Amino acid sequence: MQQCVKEKWIKCYLAVSSLRMKNLKRIAFAILILLLPVLAFAQSIADEIVNTQLQLHKIDSQRQSLLLRLEDFKLQKIRYDLEKIGLPQLEQGDIEVKHSAYILGFVPKYKMARWVAHIIIPDVLTGVVFRTNDFREDSSIATGSAVEADYFVKELLEDSTYKYDGFGFDRGHLAPSADFRWSKKALSESYLYSNMSPQLAEFNRGSWGDLEDQIRGYMYRNPGTQLYMLTGPFMGDTLSKIERGKHKLIIPKRFWKVALDLKNKKAIGFIMPNTFITKPKKSLAVPVNEIQKQTGLNFFSHLPEAEQEELESQLKPNDWLPETNNADAEPLDQEKLPQGYFNTLVAKEWTNRRDEITVCGTVVGARVSKKGNILLNLDKQFPNQVFTVFIKKENIVNFNYKPEALLKGKIICVKGRVIDLSGVATMYIENENAIRIQD
Repeated sequence: MQQCVKEKWIKCYLAVSSLRMKNLKRIAFAILILLLPVLAFAQSIADEIVNTQLQLHKIDSQRQSLLLRLEDFKLQKIRYDLEKIGLPQLEQGDIEVKHSAYILGFVPKYKMARWVAHIIIPDVLTGVVFRTNDFREDSSIATGSAVEADYFVKELLEDSTYKYDGFGFDRGHLAPSADFRWSKKALSESYLYSNMSPQLAEFNRGSWGDLEDQIRGYMYRNPGTQLYMLTGPFMGDTLSKIERGKHKLIIPKRFWKVALDLKNKKAIGFIMPNTFITKPKKSLAVPVNEIQKQTGLNFFSHLPEAEQEELESQLKPNDWLPETNNADAEPLDQEKLPQGYFNTLVAKEWTNRRDEITVCGTVVGARVSKKGNILLNLDKQFPNQVFTVFIKKENIVNFNYKPEALLKGKIICVKGRVIDLSGVATMYIENENAIRIQD
């Protein structure tokens, strides 16, 4: 009897358990059916994220490809424009050498260029390509260019560093690298030794470099134009040579430079001694035809004769080297700023991005608004301001000095995000740690 009851209980238990399992399966199936749309939606979102990322990567790749294509077209146009306006004729034995952004007349006997022609385009104002210092022989010249051993020798030490023995001269660019800071390719090619001449450091890093800076400053004052540039050394067999160098390069006593703004019908020339210069650069300005006379070269030969005469006889250095304006200041030279630092012209390219950057400039305007906020204008005063540092009234307590008084006339660097405020690149800062005063 007890055995019978026990067997019935077991059967009953098994039957109930089986029923429960069936019900659980039905419930689980029902839940799965309900969750399917949710799971499908989640998978759909994940797929969309991946697809969107792939699309962005594709767009970035396309953008980079288009930028390289655009750069190549600009380089082609530079070479076309140089030839259209007319290059100096080659002297017997000279070789014409074409690179991406400049053309030169090379003298095999001297292992250097008699002249280098290039164009400064408006892109130079916002270019952020930095010095490469990849000096190298110009392999495109069959007879060979100058080489590193013409300027110094170096010895590899046991600690894997080099010991340099210089011959006393800089490798002076004829077409300045900073004029090509909008193109990585062109800037790199500016370091070919065919674009170099021996220059004393106090000349290359002094008045000559200052002149190059001021000519780029002309671009800032004349937006939208392009400058045709010609540069070269005065050559001759009687010049001293770098006797320790491999090819014993001649040492030019003087250099010349010509600039032409065809759009605004302006031209200027400069002849400068390869030495430390104390004279004002304006006193070294000459008409272009004076350089033609002294070099025997003919510039801009494809222009109508009347236009050549008008341009090449000008002597208006104030158009190119204006007196310092106490109200405004020119943007700092982008090439001379540390990597990751930008002048006020380049800063506008970073407007409304998430990145924090460091912007440097001269405080030419500093005032307290009616609402008690402090506005610092860099490089250009109100109402023509190009970059404004904004300090809200409530944040002035975070400064141990009066910004509007202490910073006026100072060169400063500020770090933060750049936003567009009524068409002006603006940076809001909250404390003095965001500002660094340059010595």
